[in-house]
Amino acid sequence: MPQKHRLLWTPSPDFIGDSNLFRYKQWLKSHKGLDFEDYHEMWSWSTDHVSEFWQSIWEYFQIAADGTFSQVVNKSMPDCEWFEGTALSYAEHVFRQKNEKHPAIIHKKEGQGICEISWSEMESEVAQLANYLRSIGVGRGDRVVAFLPNTPEATIAFLATNSIGAIWSSCSPDFGSRSVIDRFLQIEPKVLFAVDGYYYNGKEFDKRRVVHEILDALVTVKHVIEVAYLSTESHSSVNKSKKWREIFEETPASPLVFERVPFGHPIWILYSSGTTGQPKAITHSCGGVLLEHLKYLTFHNDVKPGEKFFWYTTTGWMMWNFVQASLLAGATIVLYDGSPGFPDMNVLWNFASEIGIEHFGTSAPFILACLKENISPKSRHDFSFLRSISSTGAPLPPEGFDWIYEQVHENIWLCSMSGGTDVCSAFVGGCPFEPVYEGEIQCRALGCAMYSFDEKGQPVYNKVGEMVVTKPMPSMPIFFWNDHDKSIYTGSYFEMYEGVWRHGDWLKITDIKTLEILGRSDATLNRHGIRIGTAEIYQVIDRFPQIKDSLIVNLELSGGNHLMPLFVVMNEGHTLKESLEEEINKSLKSAYTPRHIPDRIISVDDIPYTISGKKMEAPVKKILLGIDKDKAANLGAMRNPESLDFFISFAESIRELRHQV
Repeated sequence: MPQKHRLLWTPSPDFIGDSNLFRYKQWLKSHKGLDFEDYHEMWSWSTDHVSEFWQSIWEYFQIAADGTFSQVVNKSMPDCEWFEGTALSYAEHVFRQKNEKHPAIIHKKEGQGICEISWSEMESEVAQLANYLRSIGVGRGDRVVAFLPNTPEATIAFLATNSIGAIWSSCSPDFGSRSVIDRFLQIEPKVLFAVDGYYYNGKEFDKRRVVHEILDALVTVKHVIEVAYLSTESHSSVNKSKKWREIFEETPASPLVFERVPFGHPIWILYSSGTTGQPKAITHSCGGVLLEHLKYLTFHNDVKPGEKFFWYTTTGWMMWNFVQASLLAGATIVLYDGSPGFPDMNVLWNFASEIGIEHFGTSAPFILACLKENISPKSRHDFSFLRSISSTGAPLPPEGFDWIYEQVHENIWLCSMSGGTDVCSAFVGGCPFEPVYEGEIQCRALGCAMYSFDEKGQPVYNKVGEMVVTKPMPSMPIFFWNDHDKSIYTGSYFEMYEGVWRHGDWLKITDIKTLEILGRSDATLNRHGIRIGTAEIYQVIDRFPQIKDSLIVNLELSGGNHLMPLFVVMNEGHTLKESLEEEINKSLKSAYTPRHIPDRIISVDDIPYTISGKKMEAPVKKILLGIDKDKAANLGAMRNPESLDFFISFAESIRELRHQV
């Protein structure tokens, strides 16, 4: 039976004709003789002809590089090599966009005013910092790490690091020392940028002791650059340290010079969430990320020179790296450091209105939190300047779509997208040619051969299956750091289907080629042989205003028994009553099947989350199955480790049930 699709927005002919994607389509026609009827035909070409597509990206964006390549890609996944024989610089392509018509950076710290940095100011500081790094012996291939908040210093430090051919990696200061050490220790950094603390939710967090603990563990660090945040005076000096401001007072000004590195040279190291065990050090290439970011920001976000591009993020989430990519499109990057809910849920919408943000990026949980707080940004502001709202981090349910159109802007391009740390981009997301339907992602991105596979490795449509990518993309990791035989890399993506990337999400491709993501497949609710995506449950639960948050797991017990508890956090002023439980169960059965009804609904004070904002379903399941907390979860990677206490107690209460035959 065909799926019903509720239309929310349709691009106007002017919107389509003025898009970057339309200009690329016209370029393909005039330069390559390719004339596509619609987006989906263009997508099919981009995935059927991988080399031709990525070479067109190289040519269209006029990539500045040394050397030549004889072929675009050789070998098959996971051992692909791209554009061999060429050398380039990511930072160089950023500064090709420099101009004095608009700022490079607009930034705001919680509770403080708005500041701007011009392109010339940014270029001057990047050049000075790069020269300082060279003077202390940092060069191609050295690792430079940062324990910094989402401020201009982090952007400048990254661009300086990249401009000299060194490798970047960052963690947010809300990480605990153990979590930072687990990440940085693997890559043996030479330099550490460190902040003294930060503000969040109206409170001051002093991180000086944490910095000392990190340095005690990172014996390879030879130089520390201290960044003051909590005061104009930097925090107490540590060995081998230099204050940020001193670098610019003492280092002579000189032109910015770029070190071009081979296409496959590492640009940065990101990390898996590390909820169980040591985080994987995911390493991306300079060239691969450059091409992917130019493609995605330009075509799928439709970012144009001079536009303000914002995403609420921290330096510990790959979206921070993605935000920097908007500079490649000539945009002004907009940074906010602080809580998205302080003093209330209007703070980011107020900020967007104050400076006129064209592209507003956030997460699905933030949108749902705004919905549950019953705020109406459009009643306070005119958002006519806003061109797009993007959401990622978790599947955005239909009611999240509805809230945007009802309470923010009735004629907005809403781009729900999904990708991840693994590619530092999105596999699926926005398309300026296509309409927006409630609860659905518009398209598969150009060059991303994504499909939904059943357990036999066959494509399925209008049915939930494993999200897979069947053709290589240049932004796939080149390796995991220290994974010399690529066994961890291969096991992470290529174990289930030979030669095919399995991402670990449930995906449905609809009859009109839109997409729905239904949560992580490794957190599947395997209910008596029927696979249920957790996102299906959350989409129903999120409609209840009495409930603030929820988490569900399914426990496979002895003797073929199952226990599927649903844990809920109640909003202030509400309690979990029997009548509400009955309403929840009725809604789940009506929306899906009787198998979606939990065995128990349990009120809890908090739901466990990683620092990057992901629900910890798999660790909770392990704890409830009797696995020790320290083995089930990486506490240093958690935003709220104390939330596990309830689940440990609950595990004890169901111990006998786990062992019943």
